[in-house]
Amino acid sequence: MKFELLREEFLKPLQTTIGVVERRQTMPILANVLIQIENDAFQITGTDLEIEMVARGTCKTISPGSATVSGRKLLDIVKSLPDGAKLQCALTEDRIAIRTQGSRFSLATLPVSDFPVSRGQDGGVRLMLDQSKLKNLLDLTQFSMAHQDVRYYLNGLLFDLRPGLLRAVATDGHRLSMAETRLDTAGGVTGQQIIIPRKGILELQKLLTEGEIELEITSNQITASMEGIRFTSKLVDGRFPDYEKVIPPTLPRSLEVDRLELRQSLSRAAILSNEKFRGVRLSLDAHGVTIRAHNAEQEEAEESLAGTYIGEPMEIGFNVVYLLEPLAVLRTDTVRLQFSDANGSCLITATDSEDDSTPNQHVVMPMRL
Repeated sequence: MKFELLREEFLKPLQTTIGVVERRQTMPILANVLIQIENDAFQITGTDLEIEMVARGTCKTISPGSATVSGRKLLDIVKSLPDGAKLQCALTEDRIAIRTQGSRFSLATLPVSDFPVSRGQDGGVRLMLDQSKLKNLLDLTQFSMAHQDVRYYLNGLLFDLRPGLLRAVATDGHRLSMAETRLDTAGGVTGQQIIIPRKGILELQKLLTEGEIELEITSNQITASMEGIRFTSKLVDGRFPDYEKVIPPTLPRSLEVDRLELRQSLSRAAILSNEKFRGVRLSLDAHGVTIRAHNAEQEEAEESLAGTYIGEPMEIGFNVVYLLEPLAVLRTDTVRLQFSDANGSCLITATDSEDDSTPNQHVVMPMRL
């Protein structure tokens, strides 16, 4: 195997694949990426056995072949080289030599036969949609995923596929986020739910830019294909909670307030909240909302914000982070917070979603303060 290419042509595909390569592995081969050279093109594959990332590019092929090499070492070397550097890479026995003007590196390899590569599956559902639509879905929901929860099915994001509709849902048991987007075609979907693991969602989110993306969903994996990149993730084998029961249809109390002002007030109050529980108390009345926070040192913060409140006055406590995260992704100038009582959940929505191509709802459970 021998090939030549410019630093920039090698760098981006390496950066794309390295995200799935774990720093600590049980198998040495998983620290490596697989490089395949053929027909003036190269392909780099990284995997952690659950997620596989493949990135492609062009090069000058002198002799075809394949090899595996430490992904992070290779990336660090290529990143450290000057812009415009021309790389000459050659495999000799169990070493890859990388040469450029004034520099030479020799990296150890492991057998290509040891590298695990996912196998494609037939009989899946195929969907085509804009990358921007999918990115919006993930941006509006991924922060509500659980992290290392014993309820493993919460450590990921639900794709609820319906004819002409794709809905994304995430919950950690304390809050829930749901967003949906219309599909140009039903894609033969009559109703299917899949759970994509947390790491897979975070890696997929990094890839999305412009153009179309093809999703292929089978019984135990999802494959996303876009220009020069193929992403494959195993699915979480579990049953997601009935999220539609969590979203209340109507609530008697409602506050409409400027989104940016509410976010800024909550951020300031959070400075003096308890560092462990991050609790803030909202006092709601006809004038709007008063936000209060205090900590173990008896320090206090109070913020008053005008708004339109409908319903009986009430006080309710929340983890301030659970309020700030949906406020950061909503796109309208004003937001609506709806409540049942001091012990019930809060439903956060945009006040006007007609111009929003991705309708979304966020449910936050209260906390005792």
